[in-house]
Amino acid sequence: MTTPKPRTSPAVPADPADDRRAVTGKRRIAFAVYVADAGQLPGLQALLRSLVLTGPALCEDVVVLHPGLPDASFDAAHRLHPRLIPRTADGRHDVFRLDGYDTVIALAPSLIVLGSLDPLLRLRTGVAAVPRPGPDGVPDPRNGVPDDGLLVIQAQDADHSVPAAAAPRDIPESLLVPLDSRYDFRALRLGDDLAVPEDVVVLNFADAPTVRGGPAHAARARFDLDDEAFRAAYLALPGAKHPDLLLHLALPFPDGPRPPIDLVRQLAEIHRGRGHHDRAVALLGEAVAGRPDLPRCHETLGVCLMALSRYEEAETHLLLATASPDFAPRAYGQLARLAWLLGRTSDARGYALAGLETDPTDANCRAWYARTSEMVTAGATSPDIPAGEQLAHVALFADGEENAGDKVLPEAVRSCFTADTGPDSWHQQHAHLLVDEAGLERLNARRAVIVGGGGLFLPDTAPNGNSGWQWNIPDDVLARITAPLAVFAVGYNVFDGQRYRRERFAASLQALVERSAFFGLRNHGSVARVRELLPASLREKVRYQPCPTTVARHLDPRLAEPAVREDTVLLNCAYDRAGLRFGHDYGHFLAEMAAAIRAMSAAAEVRYAAHMPADERFVDDLRREHGLTLPVEPLYLLSNDAIRDLYRRARLVIGMRGHAGMIPFGCGTPIISLVSHPKLAYFLADIDRPDWGVSVHERALGARLAERALAVLADHPAAVADVHDRQRTLWSVTRDNLAGLRELTGLPDPFGEPGPVAGPVVPAPRSATGEDRPAPSLRTTPPTP
Repeated sequence: MTTPKPRTSPAVPADPADDRRAVTGKRRIAFAVYVADAGQLPGLQALLRSLVLTGPALCEDVVVLHPGLPDASFDAAHRLHPRLIPRTADGRHDVFRLDGYDTVIALAPSLIVLGSLDPLLRLRTGVAAVPRPGPDGVPDPRNGVPDDGLLVIQAQDADHSVPAAAAPRDIPESLLVPLDSRYDFRALRLGDDLAVPEDVVVLNFADAPTVRGGPAHAARARFDLDDEAFRAAYLALPGAKHPDLLLHLALPFPDGPRPPIDLVRQLAEIHRGRGHHDRAVALLGEAVAGRPDLPRCHETLGVCLMALSRYEEAETHLLLATASPDFAPRAYGQLARLAWLLGRTSDARGYALAGLETDPTDANCRAWYARTSEMVTAGATSPDIPAGEQLAHVALFADGEENAGDKVLPEAVRSCFTADTGPDSWHQQHAHLLVDEAGLERLNARRAVIVGGGGLFLPDTAPNGNSGWQWNIPDDVLARITAPLAVFAVGYNVFDGQRYRRERFAASLQALVERSAFFGLRNHGSVARVRELLPASLREKVRYQPCPTTVARHLDPRLAEPAVREDTVLLNCAYDRAGLRFGHDYGHFLAEMAAAIRAMSAAAEVRYAAHMPADERFVDDLRREHGLTLPVEPLYLLSNDAIRDLYRRARLVIGMRGHAGMIPFGCGTPIISLVSHPKLAYFLADIDRPDWGVSVHERALGARLAERALAVLADHPAAVADVHDRQRTLWSVTRDNLAGLRELTGLPDPFGEPGPVAGPVVPAPRSATGEDRPAPSLRTTPPTP
């Protein structure tokens, strides 16, 4: 079996399916190597092999600067690293002006990497290097640094302090961050017989061309490998490997015996994590053919088939995985989810129970058993409300100990349309449930279909092959929705650095926009990103509709009353996709947050607001690493009213989750956002308050966060007034959009006197008898502003 190697990633990606445009301030890191002539290419290749074999979990761009060598000169180097980027340059001094990167680790073809470079990746200031030695042989910063050694360059410092054509020796002493000599150890010091010290990280042969033997050259000879030997050496390494490197060096499989099944599964998991489920299925399908004795592979294959909406095949492979006691609980949990997606509630409950019988402690099976049991009970007691008196609501509906924001959001969406947000006025359709013929009939029986809110334009939470986003609806079913359809306050929730294939999503998106009577996204950033994926004729249909949680004071009269505040600052952090959020900066983030918390604690009590159990990792890490303990408010256990009340009583909320900012803002509480996802920056841009956000990658995060927080607490009435002022603009947009929705759907004004709307563009749907359906019960009295 063969799979094409991934193409080399460009420094600034041009592929519109590649979401790596920096919005959050995440550091862009690269290695840079200057190759003066073709004679240095073997040294470059040895350097690349050493970099990969000593750092198998590290894969950043490697920019190769050269004076104009032919492209073919770098073919061998491309085979060694998936992110090699040749660029023409005038000389090595160009490493100080490498466009597109915040941190550059400059190497040379004379270097060999023998140990971990992780400490260098965590450096944040100046230009770090090993200084030239003084007369006594001790490195002395006053002597500058060699021109042929390692440098760690922070662009924001070098841009202002290093002359345009400077050589490394010209680095100002004030900018130099001295490194220990083990990061640029001269092989000449060892001669022909001395052993390489065990702590040496980078060995430099620049000044030792005549040394041909001894331990130093034995260390270098370890990396003089042909391609197949290099690939084999990498694959044999223990521990974690970077997905880009593993794919690049494992595929295509060489001819001959079948590859190790564990390797095949690892590669399939990488494809799965990137949304390339078809590639994962191609790998695993061949590997498990005739092999029922591979439960772990059958489980992965079943999950990938489910993501492609190949449900019957998925169920078969997941059932095969249940044969092993080690994997049965996980497989049964996936089977429960599959049956639930297809509306087979009783089967889902049975699968969950089978998983619990295998392992009574399995949390996933327990959650599915609880959910499906509640569904059975709810189905038996559902109110007898005529379908034509209801609106249908398609959204993510959280239950149990799931994300608190996803619990509050659906209710906020509904409150924009009706005073009653319960089952009397609303038919609930979970977005992940497959919309089959029966589901289509239920949607069309309602007065209108409202899709939103939440980050539904997300490829990886619950992937499906029908739409490529969170609503599991095939195109042909979408085309047959006859009820007025409105997409309301949906978000495009892709991280900086997240890559996925958009072909299916783009086609489904176009069909959705064409079919929708209203299409509103919850921030201008999402509007821009979605418009990029549409033909010009449809782009203007995409409009801005703020998240309803941000205007809660205008939707609920109780929230418009003056809040009774406590001397409390609530803090929230998020840990899903931590690698995409923090990159190499988590240790820095934790230390800076500890400093900020200590400073803020002088003015208010700092408490921790966990939107879901995984968020509590911050509290554990903070206590272990910095000796600080924070009281925890488990929002995931609270009711919607209790969540809003908690945020409303705080004087300030500092949040990393989108709804850890939007919910308190909607309740009138000042906020500061810890920006690790573009959506937080998008929201702050919408309200024209970008200074309310601090990137988690900010070098002076602790000081800036503490300064802003203390300023809010010092003049709290002004901060609250500013929130109220910003909120009025969002409410104005929302009211205008709701007025347009009345014209499109025939619904009366939910915040004024109810009554028919003259001349709707899209008439209200009719029942099977041809009679107009009555409007649902609507709010009759507008809330106090």
